[in-house]
Order: sequence, then C-alpha cells, then structure tokens
Amino acid sequence: MKNLKLDWPVFAISGGFLLVFVIASLVNAGFVGNLVNTAFAWSSLTFGAFWQVLMILTFIIAVFMSLTELGKVRLGDSSKPTFSFFKWFSMIMITLLAGGGVFWAAAEPMYHYLDTPPMYSETGSAATAIQAGLSTGFLHWGFLAWSILGTLGVVVLMYAKKKGQPLKPRALLYPLFGEKIMHKSVLGTLIDVFSILAACAGTIGPIGFLGLQAGYGLNMLFGLPDTFAIHFAMIFFLVGIAAVSAATGIHKGIQWLSRFNVIITVILAIAILILGPARFIIDSFVTSYGSYMQNFFPMSLYRGDEGWLSGWTIFFWGWFIGYGPIMAIFISRISDGRTIRELFLTVAFLAPVVTNFWFTVVGGTGIFYEMSEPGSVSDPLNEGGLPASIFAIVNQLPLGALFAFLFIFVTCVFVATTADSISYSISMIITGKETPDRFIRIFWALIFGAVAAALLYIGEGSIDSLQSFIVLTAVPVSLFMLPTLWLAPLTAKRLLRIQQKEEAK
Repeated sequence: MKNLKLDWPVFAISGGFLLVFVIASLVNAGFVGNLVNTAFAWSSLTFGAFWQVLMILTFIIAVFMSLTELGKVRLGDSSKPTFSFFKWFSMIMITLLAGGGVFWAAAEPMYHYLDTPPMYSETGSAATAIQAGLSTGFLHWGFLAWSILGTLGVVVLMYAKKKGQPLKPRALLYPLFGEKIMHKSVLGTLIDVFSILAACAGTIGPIGFLGLQAGYGLNMLFGLPDTFAIHFAMIFFLVGIAAVSAATGIHKGIQWLSRFNVIITVILAIAILILGPARFIIDSFVTSYGSYMQNFFPMSLYRGDEGWLSGWTIFFWGWFIGYGPIMAIFISRISDGRTIRELFLTVAFLAPVVTNFWFTVVGGTGIFYEMSEPGSVSDPLNEGGLPASIFAIVNQLPLGALFAFLFIFVTCVFVATTADSISYSISMIITGKETPDRFIRIFWALIFGAVAAALLYIGEGSIDSLQSFIVLTAVPVSLFMLPTLWLAPLTAKRLLRIQQKEEAK
C-alpha cells in the first residue's frame, strides 16, 4: 500500500463523482433523473448526427487500412501473438458484448418487430417486419458498434506504447501533443476522467440490471421473493467473481472466464437450434442480413425521427463511443503480436457477424413464438421489461426451466467478465502499469457492485439515470476520438516504417 503509486487527480475526480452521484440520488432521485434526461436529450439532439458520421467513418477507414499494406503492421513488441486466437477472440467477444448479449438480444428484435422503425417507411427501404426487427438490431450491434470499440483507437494507443508511453485514454492524443499530454496535463486528466466515468456508467448499469433480471428469474424458477435482498446478493455474487478474476489477471482469470463463457454460449445456441425453430432462425438470419447490407447506409445515416433516434440508434452510439477508449486500452493490452489486419478483421467483421447470429438465435426465436402465439413474448416484455423477455422466450422451449437457469448463469458470467476487464483497464489508467496492483483491481470491481447496489436500493430509475449518463460522457469522448480518423493511418505508417527497418537489419 505504501508503494502504491496512483494518478491521484484522476482517481479523486472520477471516484468523487460516483460518490456525489449516489448521494445526490439518495437525496433527490427525481431531480437527478430529470437533470440527466434533460442533458441526455440535449446531447442526442446536438451531437447525434456527428456521432453517426464518426461511427461510419471509423468503419470505412478501418476497412481501408485492412486492405492496404498498413494491414501488415504488427502491433506491440512481440513477433508472435501473446494469446492463441481462441483465447484472444473470447476475451474480445465477451468483454465488448457484455450484458447486452443477453439483455438486448432477446428484447431489441422483438421491439422492432412489433413497431417497425421509421427509417424503413421514411426511406422507402423494403423489409418485412421480421427483417426490420432483426436488421435494426444488426445495425446497433454490428460493424459500426464494434469498429468504434476496438480498431483505430487501438492503433494510436499501440503507437504511443511503442514510444514508451503508458496505456491511458490521453495517449489517443499523444501523436498530436507529444509528452505534454501524458504528464501533469489538465486536458489529459479530463480525458482520463471522462473515459473512466463513461466506462463506470456503462458497467454499473448492466450490473444493476443483472440484479433485476436474476431476481425476476429466480422468482419464476424457484419462487424466491423478487426483493432487494435477492438483487443485492446476486450483485455481490457477480462482483465477487469479477474481483477474483481481476485479481488473478489477464492470463488466468479474465481469459479463462471468457473462454468458459464462449463455450457455454455456443452450447446454448446449438441447443436452441436443435430444440427450437432452427429453419426459421437460419432463414431469418440470411434474409435479414441481406436487408441489413442492402440498407446499410440509409440505416446508418438516417436522420428522420429524432425521438426514435434518441431512444435507439443515438443512445447506442453514445454508449459505444463512451466505452471506446477503455475498450481500446483493454484490446491493446491483449493484442501484442497481432497485425492490424488480424485485429480489424476480427473486431470489425468476425465479431459483429457472430453477435448478429446470436441475436437471431435468441431474438429470432422470440419472434417465431410471438408469430405462433401473439402476446406470448410481447406481453411479458411490455409488462416486465428486459428481464422478462428472455424468460418468456426460453420457457416455450423444451426444458425451458433449464434454459432459464442457464441464461441467468451465462448473463452473470457475461457481466462479470466485463466488470473484471473494465476494473483491470481502469486500474491501468490510475497506476500507469500494464499489470496494475492487485489491490486497485479488486477495489474498482467492488466499487462497481457497491454503486450498483446503492442505486438499486434508491430505485431502478437511478440505475437508468446512471446508464443514460454514459451518453453525456460520450460528448467529450467523441471529440478526442475524432482525431483517430487521421491519426490511426498516420501512426500505422510510422509503425510500418519502424517494422521495415527492423526487418531489414
């Protein structure tokens, strides 16, 4: 503890804000919620179009870099990858997909199936209700979302690392400002703080929702009371897993937990295909992916219905942009020895396709049962929200109770893996070390659980407010991620020259 060196301004400001948010919510949750919602609406209206352009340009530049000689650049100092492809891909998938892999996979396709998004009618895009339901989910969890989380920013960070700089969000501007941004810089401190707060909001929200989902599921399966005590117990069971995983590090806990969850998720997907509507799922995936690709640009750049955009596309874009720097730091930490082409093809193409197929397996099954018996999924969804949707779907499968239990379990591991990865990444920022002190890793995992439990105790609306706060933090985060559009190709060229000189020796 005496030798623990921290970036105290970043630690104090970010930790202090979380404390103030909890206290303010305890004093007047309604006022805090209204304040966040007002700021959320302003952010969406003012920056929504900018975020849409930023997302699509990030993807296009990533594609361009993958296809040129820049794709040959090897990141880091290792001549070979540190992790096998399966271990590496598992950590990327589970960390970046997070709780959304279950929360939204069940609910979002159903929402869009029941209420066709306005972009289809207003742009003249042709799609059935099934295609509209699934392809809109593909947009929000597809190429653009994954690209902003782990492509251009990683290249810039790995360049800074090559120059001996620590992996911190402020390093995204290192090629512009040099070492001035890295040490005792007000701008650098603010960049780190906003990135940490965005990651905290985006992690604490799913932890709180997991408590609600687990409470709902355990009540349905075993008749346990759906009370705060159960929510609290589930939150700290999950946080305990995350803390142990973060404490054991990337090479043990985090990668083991990620691999385990990928295997369980694949088994679940295969089981649903075998016992559920396999032909409908596969047909829907193919036709809806065709609709997604055909309408990719009209959907990505749609600017018609501001209310719908704020509730869906802009909300998700703000969420993913806010997460961007922290996720880029984590991916940089595990991607030594990978080429830019490997990284971009995995993050921007393979991961989105796998995610979209999972959305079709879960959400498509829900649409199938809703078509067979209207109200069987939509009524629980409308009455009980996100936690109810997945259980309404799996209960209609053979062995429904077993599926429900496994989905509770897999969601716990999804969220725990994200919590341990984020706590590890925040600890890297606070300490400036690639392997931060165990105490600080455990501390941040416990903070996530404590804040989630406190806000859930105050009321579910406080969890919603904190999760919406990530969209506010996305405003400054998007401004300092904008330079990566030209800094990533620039730094990749510099890394290529360094690599060519080393190979010539």
